[in-house]
Amino acid sequence: MASDSSPVPVPGTTGTVTTAVPARLDRLPWSRWHWMIVIGLGTVWILDGLEVTIVGNVAGRLAEEGSGLDITAAQVTGVAAALYVAGACSGALFFGWLTDRYGRKRLFMVTLVVYLGATAMTALSFESWWFFLFRFLTGFGIGGEYAAINSAIDELIPSLYRGRVDLIINGSYWLGAIGGALLSVVMLDTDIFPKDLGWRLSFALGVVLGLVVLLVRRHVPESPRWQFIHGRSEEAEELVTSVEQRIEREKGERLPPPAGEITVHQRKSIGFGLIATTVFGRYPRRAFLGLSLFIGQAFLYNAITFGFGTILTTFFDVPTGNTGYYFAVIAAGNFLGPLLLGKLFDTLGRRIMISSTYLLSGVLLFATAWLFDRGSLTATTMTACWCAVLFFASAGASSAYLTVSEVFPMETRAMAIAFFYALGTAAGGISGPLIFADLTASGVVGDTALAFRIGAALMCAAGIVAVFLAVKAERRSLEDIAEPLSVTKAAPADSR
Repeated sequence: MASDSSPVPVPGTTGTVTTAVPARLDRLPWSRWHWMIVIGLGTVWILDGLEVTIVGNVAGRLAEEGSGLDITAAQVTGVAAALYVAGACSGALFFGWLTDRYGRKRLFMVTLVVYLGATAMTALSFESWWFFLFRFLTGFGIGGEYAAINSAIDELIPSLYRGRVDLIINGSYWLGAIGGALLSVVMLDTDIFPKDLGWRLSFALGVVLGLVVLLVRRHVPESPRWQFIHGRSEEAEELVTSVEQRIEREKGERLPPPAGEITVHQRKSIGFGLIATTVFGRYPRRAFLGLSLFIGQAFLYNAITFGFGTILTTFFDVPTGNTGYYFAVIAAGNFLGPLLLGKLFDTLGRRIMISSTYLLSGVLLFATAWLFDRGSLTATTMTACWCAVLFFASAGASSAYLTVSEVFPMETRAMAIAFFYALGTAAGGISGPLIFADLTASGVVGDTALAFRIGAALMCAAGIVAVFLAVKAERRSLEDIAEPLSVTKAAPADSR
């Protein structure tokens, strides 16, 4: 409803409203409506995992004569991987800005279409340059997904469940990785498919699954939090009311009254200058935390983990057609981390869980590097070590996305996710594959052990930063963690 007292208009605003929408959303019990949100938005990470894992596992096959492409394994895991990440960084920034300006729903539909189109064109690759181009464009769509989807998830999920849901959704990437790993075993079997067809069908299957996700996603609503700030308060009220009525019918009881209201100056858009000033001027410690978490996890995953198939074939003589079995095992470890540890981020708290998952994964990776360097590991025991490392690392990596999506004001959320993802991933995900592709493919044990140690050191460093700077965000509303810029009373700078 409109406020009685109208302050001096702010450029780009459309009015002043008082609303209880955030409190109404946060006090909702878990329901079938929330499951629809999870399925509609979270399943794309399964496709991302499927896609990236297939590329990693078919690298050896693509390099073989008769694959239909003139490309080397190092180019697939190095150049193509770096281009995919470069596309993701670019897409995150481009679509992140559009997401804050035009809404979550419109953009998470557009980004999925971009991703699907580029994946389909990858399957039709006939030259290496074509493969590289559409790997970049596939990443472009995925980067936009990260910004749009994480914004929507955090704004639609109640504060009591936000941590675990965010972690499990981001961790669902590894369900796709399991599927991609096992799928590659079948698709690379030349008794079933020719060398130049199996890998193409792998990408085509991802497109088919993506179309199913697109159909489900049509039912996911716009974020009411975005609506009431951007001059669409009546739509926000109607949407939340309809959800409340649906949940009351499902539960058979009345909902408790909301905890409070906020008054905001509505505005159509937020400029880049204000976003930058807010993130780095008002919340410098949170900005440093976000960068640290993203750089640490990006080096670990983009630089080392996605070259796991090459490590198996180079050092343990595992046939290229069998690497998928091993990767499926470590992918399972990755998914179990967020699944089993996610609730603790809402109960024990963000600081203890973020710091401990980063530090534990780093220490275990140092131990793996030591065992590998002295020749004590086999393909099986190496996989077991990676499972232990990634059980904790996956929960930590997912918490990086959770952190930057909940500790900055509503108006900057998508751009904050995009910026930290882009900068952190560019540091670890573009330079990492280019540097570590040579280290892991050199055939020299010491080089690969060095790659492990670098990843471990960065994870430990990020964990130490989290010990001091992680924000107590568990079970708190987004507006309490970081007041919207449009609210009538500004929050203290860098409030904890």
